[in-house]
Amino acid sequence: MQIPRLHPDTIEEVKLRADIVDVVSEYVVLRKRGKDFVGLCPFHDEKSPSFTVSQTKQMYYCFGCQAGGNAIKFVMELGKRSFADVVLDLARRYQVPVQTLEPEQRQELQRQLSLREQLYEVLATSAQFYQHALRQSQGQKALEYLQSNRQLKEETIQQFGLGYAPAGWETLYRYLVEDKHYPAQILEKAGLIKPRREGGGYYDAFRNRLMIPIRDFQGRVIAFGGRTLTDVDAQRAASPEGVEPKYLNSPETELFSKGKTLFALDQAKGGISQLDQAVVVEGYFDAIALHAAGINNTVASLGTALSLEQVRLILRYTESKQLVLNFDADKAGTNAAERAIGEIAELAYKGEVQLKILNLPDGKDADEYLHSHTPEDYAELLKNAPLWLDWQIQQIIQDRDLKQATDFQQVTQQLVKLLKNIANSDTRNYYVSYCAEILSLGDTRLIPLRIENLLTQIAPATAAYTKPVSARKAWGNNKSSLLTSHSPLPTERSLLEHAEALLLRIYLHCPEQRQAIIAELEERDLQFSLSHHRFLWQQILEISSANVETRNFASQPDLISRLQDHFLEFSNEMGLISHLFHVDEKNQKEILRTPQVVQAAIACMDLVMLEKRYRHFLELWQQTDPETEPERYQSYYQAFYAEKIKLQQIDRQRLFSITELL
Repeated sequence: MQIPRLHPDTIEEVKLRADIVDVVSEYVVLRKRGKDFVGLCPFHDEKSPSFTVSQTKQMYYCFGCQAGGNAIKFVMELGKRSFADVVLDLARRYQVPVQTLEPEQRQELQRQLSLREQLYEVLATSAQFYQHALRQSQGQKALEYLQSNRQLKEETIQQFGLGYAPAGWETLYRYLVEDKHYPAQILEKAGLIKPRREGGGYYDAFRNRLMIPIRDFQGRVIAFGGRTLTDVDAQRAASPEGVEPKYLNSPETELFSKGKTLFALDQAKGGISQLDQAVVVEGYFDAIALHAAGINNTVASLGTALSLEQVRLILRYTESKQLVLNFDADKAGTNAAERAIGEIAELAYKGEVQLKILNLPDGKDADEYLHSHTPEDYAELLKNAPLWLDWQIQQIIQDRDLKQATDFQQVTQQLVKLLKNIANSDTRNYYVSYCAEILSLGDTRLIPLRIENLLTQIAPATAAYTKPVSARKAWGNNKSSLLTSHSPLPTERSLLEHAEALLLRIYLHCPEQRQAIIAELEERDLQFSLSHHRFLWQQILEISSANVETRNFASQPDLISRLQDHFLEFSNEMGLISHLFHVDEKNQKEILRTPQVVQAAIACMDLVMLEKRYRHFLELWQQTDPETEPERYQSYYQAFYAEKIKLQQIDRQRLFSITELL
């Protein structure tokens, strides 16, 4: 069933209550800059922030990818969600009563929307149940494990909501279904219970386990990790078959995807932003121990190889894009680091992430290390962690005897493979010299030879790069010919696009100029030539139709906001004109000269229309036979000649007009 249409009052109330800075800051680290806020755009990868949020206008805009809109549009685009779904979500968050145009359907609406809400609710209730069970006699062993083995204080146990799943097969099931009256289907969808193979019914997915809630970046419980309290190593030694896993995670659900989730991100995003660095560890308790030690920029990868999606999620919160992988120093940890590097190597080679690798001394993980060292010791290791290329080079030469020909050859081949992928020439040259020193085994006389050998094998293919010529330079290079020619111009579309866009931007942001723009367009009988500009102008006229009759164009309140709401239905067209709803420093300077710029833009549009008419009538005249159609021949001649005279008359204005626009 489709969601019933929402009442306009509900939509308006959501727009009033949902502050855009509040909404966006859940996904993007925003910093105050003047009267606006800036951050790294969540819609495309960037190194420096070009994403701007205006609290006064309740709008966002990215000067890099031209994404823009209001709070509703932001959540729609980021989550690929429908308009109604987002409005309802924000309505719940800001406690806006939901009205629909069909009051009798409200009950059905609530049932339809309740699936995700019920999942969040039943998971939150389960987390409370596990926390309560930890304090009961049956949870004593789990509590002792946290306090003694993990050396966690009460405040940390509460901070992360740690709990205990009782040993019974149906303990949670009975509590949630029989006592709390949740449908069993909801519990199954949440990954809390499993259906029995025979005889029907269900059993608890987590039993006799220490429970660790997994939360999304907003802090909502979306899954669990459960650690067994039995001695797995002893169990495996006694009977290798049927050994239960040490850690058991919730299955993939409507709310939870391992490859898109990071443990403790909700706790760490503030620290990542403040320290401008993110630390990724392997295990839950590594992250918990580091947070307990005050190192609160740490997340865990949920026991899987770090994915590109997880990396992009982390990088939202750090401007410098500094990421430290602190995986275990054993073979499994090294392999995990290698896999993670493989996932994000392209970003690292391009310098889009400052990737470092930290291996702790004696092969310890972060939790073990902090039992015998101070947080300051760990912070110092973080500070001195090697860049990923240095770490990989050390992995290549580790346990190799470069005096042996076979090892030397294999190491050289692996180093060449690594060096080939470095895009930046300065960085590549640095590492070529560094690797040459390693291969020279301390004999400085061999370094030039090793460098030459490496460069010969790398032989990087360098793609030719030609800097595109700007429209301004193209106009400057062809100025004399453009002033005298009436043939199709190579920069005609770019000039027309700029002129029309400028005129529309002035109309949107300078209400006092609207009357003049309308008058000029009507007097010259001009239309916008480019389809996306014409489409926007039609929408403006539709919204302004009530004021057109009174000629009161300046009194159109909230024109931009109404247009943006209108364009939610036209995402393709919006992508082409959304930049016009925003003004940066360059645009501000342009529209400060509005009277001159309006005249220049109108003149440019007029010129292009004259050019088109001139070429049209000239072509018709050339195609007409004067012998068989003398009257039509003469008519076309007079028409194209008249347009030619008009072109000659405005040639003097032409240079001024284009200069104003450029």
